[in-house]
Amino acid sequence: MMRTIAAVAAGATVAATLLAATTSASAAAAPATLPAGQYTLSANYHQFDAVNSALVSTLGTAAVHTVMDNANHDRTGITDSLGVSYETGFQFDSGDDGDCTNFPQGITTSRDAVGTAGSGNYDGHQLILVSWYTKDGCDGASSRSRITLVDWDATYPNKYRKILLVEPTGTAAAPDFKDVKVHAGGVSWFGDHLYVADTGRGMRVFDMRKILKTNTGGTAAQIGRQNATTYYAHNYAYVLPQIGTISAATTSGTNLAWSSISLDRVSRSIVMTEYTCSSGCTDYPNRAPRAVRFPFAAGATTFAASTTATQALQLPWYKLNGVASHNGRWWFNSSGAKQLYYWTPSAGPHTYAWVSGGESISYWEDAAEADLLWSLQEPIGHRNVFAVRQADYDG
Repeated sequence: MMRTIAAVAAGATVAATLLAATTSASAAAAPATLPAGQYTLSANYHQFDAVNSALVSTLGTAAVHTVMDNANHDRTGITDSLGVSYETGFQFDSGDDGDCTNFPQGITTSRDAVGTAGSGNYDGHQLILVSWYTKDGCDGASSRSRITLVDWDATYPNKYRKILLVEPTGTAAAPDFKDVKVHAGGVSWFGDHLYVADTGRGMRVFDMRKILKTNTGGTAAQIGRQNATTYYAHNYAYVLPQIGTISAATTSGTNLAWSSISLDRVSRSIVMTEYTCSSGCTDYPNRAPRAVRFPFAAGATTFAASTTATQALQLPWYKLNGVASHNGRWWFNSSGAKQLYYWTPSAGPHTYAWVSGGESISYWEDAAEADLLWSLQEPIGHRNVFAVRQADYDG
């Protein structure tokens, strides 16, 4: 793995002092077990088959390696002092770093998709994938979402490419698509399937083998079918159409808020958590958050038609923007407290100082070097994507 970015010395000193400390508050507060059977998923991977087949026939697809061969944005090195000791990372270009209409949220990697085999390469590339949501203007309402594919292999160009997420509409005779208006607070890549958190519903599913090629003409406002052969996508050259929906249900009386998700490759499951407040919030629930684990179907990268959770927790922490789990261990990022919480049932909780504006977390398995936790920051002007050694944050 490319390691051209060195950790900031000052950040390393601060982190070395803080990593050893476990606060008395964290020792007293620990997750409590909830009845996992209260939480279920219903999966439909064929919701848009007819329209998607027509879109593929009309527009044609671009393989991931083709998208990366046409990557058109340069990432840069981290210049901020993050306040934590990190192994490696990058920053988006100045346009994306300072953009007040687009906000990075979720993170996953090709190591999630394929594991450590072939150095974690998917279609010949080792990739970091970040989800974003877009506003209509700096203070506008949420209007659409996208992903960014970042090539992380040192033998390839130091570039990334944006892909618009779309929902198929229309008919097989006149296929069309529209924007996906979700917060995209979490994202998980498993096999060829990409799962994107849909806050009030569950997850939307995409297939990384079905990236469509679109026309880059038109205006930035135009989306979808213009005529039988011309399709615009806000000037994006590539779109990724939704293939299905994972709908969540509960008998607990309080629906889950799918604020962030992450893949646990060991248990072959997706874990989710909720962004809530202890009190005083108007845009978010004022209650204790939950974390729930949903297993994939045996030997598959898909969920069964109906899935029951295998683990559910009530958490003592609030304003959680990130979650990860691996080998029975859990990590939770609180953007409000600027802390990373670690917990296992046997060892209990630990609290670590974390970055400001922290978002989702992805566990990076490595057969040759130390395993990592990848995360990112949302604030304008400080959109760093970085990786820390998980062993420094495991109690």
